[in-house]
Amino acid sequence: MTATIGAPVERVEGRAKVTGAARYTAEIAADRLAYAVLVGARVASGRVSSIDTRAAEHAPGVLAVLTHLNLARVAAVPNLFPSLFGRAAPGETFFPMQTDVVHYAGQPVAMVIASSLERAQHAATLLRIEYESAPPITTVEQGRTRAYEPSRIFGGLIPGRTVRGDVEAALARAELRIDATFRMAANHHNPIEPSATTAFWEDGRLMLHDATQGITATQMTVAAFLGLSPADVRVRTQFVGGGFGCKAMIWPHVTLAALAARHVGRPVRLALTREQMFTSCGHREEQEQRVVLGATRDGRLTAIRHHKLSPTSEFDDWAEPSLGSSELAYSCPNYEGVYRLFRSNTMTPTFTRGPGESTGMFALECAMDELASALGIDPLELRLRNHADADPSGKPWSSKSLKECYQLGADRFGWAQRNPAPRSQGDGRWLIGSGVATATYPVPALPHLQAQRARARLYADGSAIVECATQEFGTGAATAMAQVAADTLGIPFERVRFVYGDTDLPNSAAAVGSAGAGMLSSAVYAATSALRDQLVQLAIADAESPLHGAEPAAVDVKDGRLTRRDQPDRSEAYGDLLQRHSMRDAEAVGTWIPTGWDTGYAMTTFGVQFAEVAVDAELGLVRVRRLLGVFAPGRVLNPRTARSQLMGGMLWGLGQALLEGTLMDVRTGRCGLVLF
Repeated sequence: MTATIGAPVERVEGRAKVTGAARYTAEIAADRLAYAVLVGARVASGRVSSIDTRAAEHAPGVLAVLTHLNLARVAAVPNLFPSLFGRAAPGETFFPMQTDVVHYAGQPVAMVIASSLERAQHAATLLRIEYESAPPITTVEQGRTRAYEPSRIFGGLIPGRTVRGDVEAALARAELRIDATFRMAANHHNPIEPSATTAFWEDGRLMLHDATQGITATQMTVAAFLGLSPADVRVRTQFVGGGFGCKAMIWPHVTLAALAARHVGRPVRLALTREQMFTSCGHREEQEQRVVLGATRDGRLTAIRHHKLSPTSEFDDWAEPSLGSSELAYSCPNYEGVYRLFRSNTMTPTFTRGPGESTGMFALECAMDELASALGIDPLELRLRNHADADPSGKPWSSKSLKECYQLGADRFGWAQRNPAPRSQGDGRWLIGSGVATATYPVPALPHLQAQRARARLYADGSAIVECATQEFGTGAATAMAQVAADTLGIPFERVRFVYGDTDLPNSAAAVGSAGAGMLSSAVYAATSALRDQLVQLAIADAESPLHGAEPAAVDVKDGRLTRRDQPDRSEAYGDLLQRHSMRDAEAVGTWIPTGWDTGYAMTTFGVQFAEVAVDAELGLVRVRRLLGVFAPGRVLNPRTARSQLMGGMLWGLGQALLEGTLMDVRTGRCGLVLF
């Protein structure tokens, strides 16, 4: 039995964050630190026809003004590949300030480096930049007629079309059809901490402090852009003030900071402004999704057609994978999912929390509600009738407790007591309604993932340090990994310190896509298991040890001691064993290699959401009075941090539905209005 895994342990970094002791990337001190300010294009399509830098170059404190005319050329532009696989992961396969071409508004066209931030900001206003512009294409309505069907999306990992059965024939035979189209505004992430990078060069080696969700991704990407060995790029990230996807891929400003530092020969900090967060770190793309359902009169799905239309950049085929959940959420013999893209004057879109699932399931679940209404079937009952007992591939689920989630949620919410008739419930001028929706999220099988490694060291005083080149960006990973290490080594949680945030530590891929806990814990478990086994072997081979001659499998570790299971009185502390062998500590490195897609099981997490909403029909006001989520996410390492993640996801969805949307000025191709 484990003692710490599954316990609601408080976050190990919590005190540093709430007391202000935590230092974020833009707070890293450095001697002779200079500051870089980016200047973004004021047009969305065209070219820079002229740049007059003279006034800026002569402004007080200015060290350099870099443009496409004098910025060093990058060695290579890596392929687009999601960051969780441990490779170079540029946010887009385009690097700015290499030519005069402008692809999107806000694209960096100049960079001013000065001795202070204020001086750099002032000098940036002195630049005189002229453009030759062309009408931009930025919205679905503008790009609809230009749409094409990509062969693959998402860094080439996902096919552009997925089909099973014969959807056309099934829809023709369907006793009832629902045809619904849903439009979603673009979303931008905007964590509390804007993206920032501080770059140092020393003896040809580059040191980066970067606000990133993947320090290895930053290392590999910048090394590729600059033509360096990854061994010559070190990335450190202690604290990250939120990411939600915009810090998962590596955007141009990171490499630009490194180029600026090399150009001026001193450390440079480049921090994006809040305005630049809308033009520099990707976004969730505007979308139009059409869902067609075919069903029998008793509510059995016979066909699902789910098509998505969205803008991508001029250089990448990227769409968030919105159709993956509709393919497997319900039992249905005929399915067709198709992505359609059009080239637009925007950045390449990127991960945004719940990437694909939040938008795809929204469209599918709204269509399911319309089907339930047309059939006169309770929406929850309709979902139960179409419950998928197996994955469409025929593989059994590794675990699935969705029916239990439905039942528990319905009981706690009081679903049976609702009156489903429209306008049947009210509170004064407020109309009261309630709804239910299924939630799914895939478990990444990660067939292309690099080996994950961790190092564990146990000291003679009974304390341990576990090291891994990962980062903590608010998910509680550092806490959960210390829990895994404590239980595997059989020592108190308080005696474990998890060290992270430095690429000089054993390598790990970016902890994104809700894959971090599984990846990191596997590496930590491998390292601490190897260390535990090493010490067990040392004890059973030691004639002075009470465990001498025992079978390794018969030795338990608990409370800092090794104990024979069949003779509990025969035990000794780790410290006694190490000191007897004149060892200050013992160390082991563990490696975990993912098994890939073919596990024999389908792996997806499931849950359900219930909501009670009040609407003022005259004023158009919406108030969410109750929101209940019930989830079956598999083994939970720390219920305290897991609950925070689940509640954060629910609140994110609430904000996305009611409060957020980036609107585009179609004349200029620039963000015209942001709703909060």
